[in-house]
Amino acid sequence: MTLTVRVYGVIITDDKKVLVSDEFIRGAYITKFPGGGLEIGEGTRDCLKREIKEELFIDSEIGDHLYTTDFYQESAFNTAHQILSIYYYVKPLEPILLPFKTTPFDFEPHQVADPKGESEVIRLIDWDHFNEETVTLPIDKLVARMLKEKH
Repeated sequence: MTLTVRVYGVIITDDKKVLVSDEFIRGAYITKFPGGGLEIGEGTRDCLKREIKEELFIDSEIGDHLYTTDFYQESAFNTAHQILSIYYYVKPLEPILLPFKTTPFDFEPHQVADPKGESEVIRLIDWDHFNEETVTLPIDKLVARMLKEKH
């Protein structure tokens, strides 16, 4: 069994919208919080800063810890891997200049030209419409419920 550590950021805008990433990866459509895999030699906050920079092209401030997985979660992509996910609040330190999509998985034609490739777009979901059904991964669903109960 291999343990995979993932670190995700929760961005809630001043006008109460939640930022999510719509991705096509390994043949699956997934809506998740931005973030990714911890690399050897990285701390969790450094990992998330790097992932936010890679995905959103911005610098960010990693805020309070929100949640760390406290149950067994098998990887959706490899049954020999266990996933440990860590979530933090994130504050963008500059405007996000990427286009925000309004429809899930609204990829540009060049992003889906290779059906075996990977695609990613970002979307803002109004707080009133955000819930556990708006994200795909089991741990993200739990975090979405926590967010709705907390705020």
